[in-house]
Amino acid sequence: MAVQKILLLFGSQTGTAQDTAERIGREAKRRHFQCRVEALDSYSVANLIHEPLVVFVCATTGQGDPPDNMKNFWRFLFRKNLPTTSLCQMDYAVVGLGDSSYPKFNFIAKKLHKRLLQLGGNPLMPTVLGDDQHDLGPDAVIDPWLLELWRKVLALYPLPSGLRVITPDVALPPRFMFQFLDEDSGNLSKSPPEQDGAFRDAPSELHPFRARVVSNQRVTEASHFQDVRLIEFDVTGSGVEYVAGDVVMVQPRNSQEEVELFCSLLRLDPDKLFVLKPTESGTPLPAHLPQPCTVRHLVTHYLDITCIPRRSFFELLSCFSPNELEREKLQEFSSAQGQEDLYAYCNRPRRTTLEVLCDFPHTTCAIPSDYLLDLIPRIRPRAFSIASSMLVHPNRIQILLAVVRYKTLLSKPRRGLCSTWLASLDPVNGAERVPLWVKRGGLKFPTDLDTPVIMIGPGTGVAPFRAAVQERVAQGKKGNCLFFGCRQKAKDFYCKAEWEELVGKGLLMLFTAFSRDQEEKVYVQHRIRENKELIWDLVNCRGAHIYLAGWGRLRLRGSGQPTAI
Repeated sequence: MAVQKILLLFGSQTGTAQDTAERIGREAKRRHFQCRVEALDSYSVANLIHEPLVVFVCATTGQGDPPDNMKNFWRFLFRKNLPTTSLCQMDYAVVGLGDSSYPKFNFIAKKLHKRLLQLGGNPLMPTVLGDDQHDLGPDAVIDPWLLELWRKVLALYPLPSGLRVITPDVALPPRFMFQFLDEDSGNLSKSPPEQDGAFRDAPSELHPFRARVVSNQRVTEASHFQDVRLIEFDVTGSGVEYVAGDVVMVQPRNSQEEVELFCSLLRLDPDKLFVLKPTESGTPLPAHLPQPCTVRHLVTHYLDITCIPRRSFFELLSCFSPNELEREKLQEFSSAQGQEDLYAYCNRPRRTTLEVLCDFPHTTCAIPSDYLLDLIPRIRPRAFSIASSMLVHPNRIQILLAVVRYKTLLSKPRRGLCSTWLASLDPVNGAERVPLWVKRGGLKFPTDLDTPVIMIGPGTGVAPFRAAVQERVAQGKKGNCLFFGCRQKAKDFYCKAEWEELVGKGLLMLFTAFSRDQEEKVYVQHRIRENKELIWDLVNCRGAHIYLAGWGRLRLRGSGQPTAI
């Protein structure tokens, strides 16, 4: 009998859609399907006409935009010259992941389903719309949807004779085998060598530029509760070019202390060398890992041991547990019925993967190394709005960074992986380099000299507007209007001297709101209301563009992304 095939294609920005696609892929393998899980832009979309069964898992980002790793697929799929019978041989289903606090909730999944129908695809199920706002997250609707999906799939593609569904307590084969080497790791246990000379191509996620930190300045008072840094990177020789509104991506790393603890818990030698061997032909090796690699490099630069573990983590972990009590608890956390308990244990207190491993010691020391890449996701790059202009600071990138630190029910404060690492870097004595690259941003500023801009940037949301003001002033553009808000003028008025100098030269109109400097709180929306005649004149008579960025009380339906209006 011919092997049944299923294709899982995902568009993911933060990893949730990828995790869901991999979960569905595991369930397919338990039903003896030959399964491939790929990012949409990694898949040759022209082959879609030959696929019999496809499940699409798509997130919606920003204001109804596709994730970065499906934008090429998206453009191809909406070509007007595609025949309406292109996908008539394909059965499909669509899983959407979104946030109902956004106006365009799951817009990409809905539009994808509609387009697949137009091209002749045969839907097996109505599109399921996962919602981050639900108490139990997207799984609240995905769980029952999957039960019905597999019922319909197996009716169309029955199990081969004599085979049964593999139960969840049986671990599927790992994606990779670790082949440990006998030779000494030598220099491989250290960071990759610094690049020599100029980059031939612009830096990218696969080939980042390793930048030196030349400045790391705290811009809030020492007594202020929030540590905010203005950090400057030297990108000389990188070939990096950017304009106001662009974003710098930074690849963070785990701390040495946490790496050592992880290796100790799993009884791994951090300096041991290994190479990865795929268990199935056609499985690509992880693009971000060198071959050979040390355990230390894997844990430091690749495994996200400080992320909040997903449900799939507990499901796989339970398969390795030799301890009955730990195994029962892990199975409970991975079951549909145990999601409220899992939320209370993990998500609400923001418990990390490393802390969970400490809580299940008998299971942790029994984890086979071959399953590390199935168990723990890759560290995702972090995005920062660039807070400088190349016209003012050539060969430099500056960011305005709020160091993430907060308390939960757990005794140990929660810390942001990337912000804590960057804030710790010493520009004078530190030799460590920061892997980074630049992406085009969502803010596009007017190119002509006479169009004014109204920028509303509370807190660190002012970062892209600092870049815009620097760039526009250097280009001789006038009509720069900035609304900035923070708590106290004396404690967290970022870039105060710079703004006041521009105001004094007549190059910037600045309106500030210091919410805690008086008895009655004042926010930027109050300053906007006070200056409504000016704003109306700039918009109505001079065609001003309005931009909004940042969190806080002035935000668009939960969006922390910069927005142009």
